[in-house]
Formats: sequence, C-alpha cells, structure tokens
Amino acid sequence: MTVEPGAASANATVEASLSGAIPPGAIPPEAIPPGAHLPQASLQVHGMGTHAVAPDWAPLTLAEVNTLLLRYPALGPARELLWHSPRPFSAGAIALTGAGQIFIKRHDRRVREVDGLNEEHGFIAHLRSAGLPVVEVVPDRDGASAVAGADSIYEVHRVAPGVDVYREALSWSPFVSCAHAFAAGRALAQLHHAAADYAAPARRARTLVSSFTIFNSAEPLAAMQCFIDARPALADYLAHRAWRDEVSRTLLPFYLAFRPFIDRLPTLWTHNDWHASNLLWSDAGPQASVASVLDFGLSDRTCALHDIATAIERNIVEWLALAADGGNHHEQIHFDLLDALLDGYETLRALSPVESAALPALLPLVHAEFALSEVAYFHGVVHSAENAALAYDGYFLGHAAWFNTAAGLALLDHLRRRAERTANNLG
Repeated sequence: MTVEPGAASANATVEASLSGAIPPGAIPPEAIPPGAHLPQASLQVHGMGTHAVAPDWAPLTLAEVNTLLLRYPALGPARELLWHSPRPFSAGAIALTGAGQIFIKRHDRRVREVDGLNEEHGFIAHLRSAGLPVVEVVPDRDGASAVAGADSIYEVHRVAPGVDVYREALSWSPFVSCAHAFAAGRALAQLHHAAADYAAPARRARTLVSSFTIFNSAEPLAAMQCFIDARPALADYLAHRAWRDEVSRTLLPFYLAFRPFIDRLPTLWTHNDWHASNLLWSDAGPQASVASVLDFGLSDRTCALHDIATAIERNIVEWLALAADGGNHHEQIHFDLLDALLDGYETLRALSPVESAALPALLPLVHAEFALSEVAYFHGVVHSAENAALAYDGYFLGHAAWFNTAAGLALLDHLRRRAERTANNLG
C-alpha cells in the first residue's frame, strides 16, 4: 500500500496552515529536546487479515506534533512520541509533554472534517458530564476540539486512566476472560443510561461511521439506494455490482425476521465499536473492571440493541480465524463470553422481551452499514481494490451469509433460547 497524496507530511512545514496560519519553521529548536525520536520506518498497522501491513497514512512525527501543540500552550511541546497506534484508518500517537501524556490523532479530510469530529466530541462531552469514564478531549487555545490543517484534521485527548490490556488486539479478538466480558457489558449499560437524554440528531452521511438506516426501514433496498447516493465512492464501486440481487439473496432473508421489530426499538446515541480494545482496564488481570472508554469515531444515533449486537459481533465470533479455516467451527464462537457480556449488561439494564426477541434477528444485519462505509473508504480514499472487495464480499455479504452455516445458526439459536427464558421469567 502507498501513502496517499493527501496524507500529512512527516515534517513541520506541511501543516503550517493549522487554523492559525502558523508560518513554516515556527517550531523553535528548543521545542525538540535532544534524543527525541522519530517513528521507525518499519512501523506497521493492522490489516484486513491477521498480518500487519504498511500504513496508508504517514505516521505522526515529533516535529508535526509540536507544530500542532503550538495551539495548545497549556500542554507545552512534546518531548518524545512514546507509541504509535496500529489502527489503520488514521494516524495516532501518544506523546509525552510537560503536562503529561496526550494522544494525538490525525485524520485525512476525506474521512473526517471538523464538523464530523465535533459530532463525536459533543457525545463524549455529554457522557463525561454524566460521570462516565470516557476520554477527555483537549480544546486548543481558541476552544476548538478539532483543528484543521491543509489536508488533515487533528484531535488531542488526554491519555485516559487504565491499563491498555488489548492494545495490540486485532478486530474481532475475544475477551480474555468472562469477567472482562461481564465488566464490558455492565459498562455498556452505563453508557446507554447516560446517553438516554442526549438529543442530538443522527450524524450526516460520513465515511467510517456505523449507522442504522437500511435494515431499520420498511423498504431496505430503497433505503440502501439512498445510503449509496449519499456516498459517491460507494456508488462508483457498486455501479459494476448487481448489488440489489446480492442483497436480496443474502441479507433480505434476515431482514424479514427483523422486520416485525422496526419502529419498536427507541433511538439512542450509541458507541458502535464496543470492542475490548476500546476499553482501558483497572489492571492487567483477568478479573479487571473497565476503567475508561475510548474511540467514539463510529458513534451515531442508532438504538441500544444495535450497540449490543455490535458488541457481540466484535467480541464473540473470531471472524479472522473462521475465514482462515473455512468458517464453520463452533469453537470460534465464545458462548461463555456472550452470556457473560449480556449478564453484565442486564445487571443495570434488563433487555425487554421485544429487545431479547429482536437480538438474534438483528445480529446478522448489524455489520452492514459499517461494512459499506469501509467499501467507500477503501475504494474512494486509499484506492485499494483488494480491500474494497474484502469489505464488500467478505464483510458485507460474507458475515451475513455465515449465519446460514451450522455455526452461525447455533449462535442465533443460543440467543433465541435466551430470549425464551426471558419471556418465560416475565410470564
């Protein structure tokens, strides 16, 4: 993979236009202390499979970070970059400043604009005001939480408290223990309680956001056409695919099971990427509790059950292992972790009979809109035909089709039996 022309440069001059017209070369020599290191040329990030790959986005450098930090006088200059994030859709790093450790993330403007980050930051601020242990976004000298450069958008967070147990975990890696799953479920219920009175509307059409409009509609093919029309790169990719036939064969049968629940699940702002790697923990042990919640980049107004189904999809099924060995092995579905996750959630917020019945119907569909958003990203932003095909055939269609295998049906049956127990207990 190659770095796109719009990716931020590794020197201080490229981002000289950061919102305050900072002139090139404005970093004084004393701002970069002796011994401060630049990223290794061999830095790799998570790919679409199990192997690390070269990044699509140039890693953040100390010079670039210190140019940005001129807008944050309370933090002072960074002394060194301690760690580079392996997440593939942006460039992120932890920097050590005189005010402590901070996390800086750089987005390409084709993926995020200032108003898009402000949508995320508004939700984070609401949750913090409710007492939730979520990340703290640091405003710049003008009070802005997102800072625009020529081709990039930056955000700065204080490093949240807690141990990053899953720092190197790939997507779809399971929890290491049932106690972690239980704690994650409980923390998700706390987030939903805090989000209940957040009244912001759903986000505008954006790349790499997990929304819920297509299969929460009375006319899903028409809704998908609207979803495509709002994303030109996705429209270009699907122009050569018989997507209506593919969706009708693969996803609409699951939609028919979900259709009775449309309009019966109240909308709610949700995290939409509830994976163990987006949580920090009280300690590194298997009995740890959740200390902090990270990464609200996929958040949007969906519903509580969408968040729960996403948490199951992200943490309970080892999709990468399934893809490697044919996809029909029960041992790569962690039923014990699934029950622990839901048990933890229901200690604070019991699922209604409608939600319990809707969960197995929603699960084969919950990934769909983020998968399509990935297609738009890979096709229209980083121009990777291979990854765009993986996102469409392997993720959008493939994950749904897997629920027709013996292993997938066993997972849905497990959730149905759990729903029946809920209904019987209430009856």
